[in-house]
Amino acid sequence: MVLKTFGWSFAVTALGLVAAVLYGGWEGFGVVAILSILEISLSFDNAVVNAGILKKMNAFWQRIFLTIGVLIAVFGMRLVFPVVIVAISAKLGPIEAVDLALNNKDHYQELVTDAHPAIAAFGGMFLLMIFLDFIFEDRDIKWLAWLERPLAKLGKVDMLSVCIALVVLLVTAFTFATNAHQHGGAHVDKAQTVLISGIAGLITYMIVGGLSGYFEDKLEEDEEREHEEEEQAEREGKPKSAVLMAGKAAFFMFLYLEVLDASFSFDGVIGAFAITNDIVLMALGLGVGAMYVRSLTVYLVRQGTLDDYVYLEHGAHYAIGALAVILMVTIQYEIHELITGLVGVLLIGWSFLSSVRRNRALAAAEGKAQGSDEKTEVSSGV
Repeated sequence: MVLKTFGWSFAVTALGLVAAVLYGGWEGFGVVAILSILEISLSFDNAVVNAGILKKMNAFWQRIFLTIGVLIAVFGMRLVFPVVIVAISAKLGPIEAVDLALNNKDHYQELVTDAHPAIAAFGGMFLLMIFLDFIFEDRDIKWLAWLERPLAKLGKVDMLSVCIALVVLLVTAFTFATNAHQHGGAHVDKAQTVLISGIAGLITYMIVGGLSGYFEDKLEEDEEREHEEEEQAEREGKPKSAVLMAGKAAFFMFLYLEVLDASFSFDGVIGAFAITNDIVLMALGLGVGAMYVRSLTVYLVRQGTLDDYVYLEHGAHYAIGALAVILMVTIQYEIHELITGLVGVLLIGWSFLSSVRRNRALAAAEGKAQGSDEKTEVSSGV
């Protein structure tokens, strides 16, 4: 099971490390290894959240997520995205941006750093909306019940998460962004950039999340209708229509996953510059890490880990909320990647331990109930 799920990750690791040695020698090998570990540690919460979405897809779309999705994640977000950001922010052509990334690494790193407020605002708002929509939803299973019960009641107010996200964006833009960067000794006001990028992140979330939710609801309606028709007459079912709707629902959930992964990868891409400004080594290291995150996502789905440890999804969403806040704060203040990674790991670890305690308590209660039933049967027999 492990080899089947992580086989591609092992193969990509081997190829990536060999390529690193050929490109940058043993120093390149070390850089790629460190970047891979960095990406995995920063994105573990991503895997848990992805698993909650991916478990709704069939095996075909899980394979798409592991193949085409990896190409988008590795080549799109870890290689193309940093170059595109530089091209847009510096108003360069794509060929010039690539040449800059390969031949003038220091200047390239400066340009990416200058583009950080826009990147952080977009990703921060997207992740913040995921967190807010999660905590404002009334759930049967609650982890931090003292907090989640009142938040669920507040969630009945329409558009509350959007209002809070916009307030956070305004506060960020006019407190952090106005003093975000000193470029060439001159004051640079990034408030407008942060506002536009943050609104773009909010709109992206609403469009992609709305479409995936719409087609998921349509899929459920079609399955219910098909089930009713099959009960009346087996030959009157509509398997082709149901498959088509399943495809649309899965496609938009896949699209949602890719945008989600993009938002998660922002901190990894920016943080990678603390280790290297070589775009090739960066793509290799982050790409290997991204592959493991995807394999871990599928592993969690196939093992049913989220069903066994019910608070894991809660912990991952709290980690998303923390990462959203961290991204917004980094518009002005530098926060070490180790802190970012540890926050996510600690929250998920806490939720895992809480799940284990819950499972033990339920098992103990069930054991007591069975023992009580047995005693009752014995006394009745007597």
